[in-house]
Amino acid sequence: MAVPKRKTTRSRRDMRRAHHDKVAAPNVIPCPKCGEMMLSHRVCPECGHYKGREVIAAKGEGQAESGTSS
Repeated sequence: MAVPKRKTTRSRRDMRRAHHDKVAAPNVIPCPKCGEMMLSHRVCPECGHYKGREVIAAKGEGQAESGTSS
């Protein structure tokens, strides 16, 4: 079993633990199509566009179409 050769000082212990509570905020940008805030390099959840083209159906449109077809 591995055993530490020397006691870890309070200073070194605290320096190691100093970064555990740091959380970076997500990088949000306005969608170029609808202007809603979205994560960069991902499909906009509001309009469903990515890089100028529609990748997925938008929230409101998909629910309305499925409701009328049944």
